[in-house]
Amino acid sequence: MSTPPTSLRIEGNVARIQLDDGKANAVSFEMIEQLHAALDQAEKEAGAALIVGRPGRFSAGFDLKAMREGPETMQRLVSSGAELLARMAEAPIPIVAACTGHALAMGALLLLGADRRIGAAGDFKIGLNEVAIGMSLPHFGRELAAERLSPVHLQRVVVHAEPYTPEGAVEAGFLDRVVAAEALESEAMADASQVAELPRRAFSQTKRAMRGPVVERIRSRLAEDMASWTGAAGTKGTD
Repeated sequence: MSTPPTSLRIEGNVARIQLDDGKANAVSFEMIEQLHAALDQAEKEAGAALIVGRPGRFSAGFDLKAMREGPETMQRLVSSGAELLARMAEAPIPIVAACTGHALAMGALLLLGADRRIGAAGDFKIGLNEVAIGMSLPHFGRELAAERLSPVHLQRVVVHAEPYTPEGAVEAGFLDRVVAAEALESEAMADASQVAELPRRAFSQTKRAMRGPVVERIRSRLAEDMASWTGAAGTKGTD
């Protein structure tokens, strides 16, 4: 019996969501389903959610096995990922991401979907590498990139597929700050505990006002986005 790729425990007012598939933390159908369930529970039982990667890997992107099953399965997985990102961007509680290592493609988009992002220092790559592996970045990815990334870095990230160190990822806008790897979880938990105390109604209303237009554009164009998106060359892999 395989180990589930996510787990959740409530710590005080924070729902700690662990991503750990034992490998590269590939974003699979199972992981997406479990993340939705974890966020459902977090919204009922906590004031904030903290998403933590496994040591050295936050996430290397979509599940390679599913991406190789054919265009229909690939588009269904990518569409499901887009819905998860939209859900994160409009969640009524703060979502903090503890980036434990490499974060590429969908892994980097998870950082853009979160509200606060803290990264571990180290020899890690963070970025949107779709173009480098022969794929175009879907519309929803471009929307999130334009919303969260520095305009100075936007073309380098999206069009040139440039990978960043954790420190460079702060300048680009993937991360808010970088700390020593051994301090990452305690620092991220402290941040999550802090934002968990924000009045939920005020936070939710303000977040929706800020991020709602992006979510609306993602959802309104998702079917068209997937119908026109070609990612077959991307079966070279993101893991």
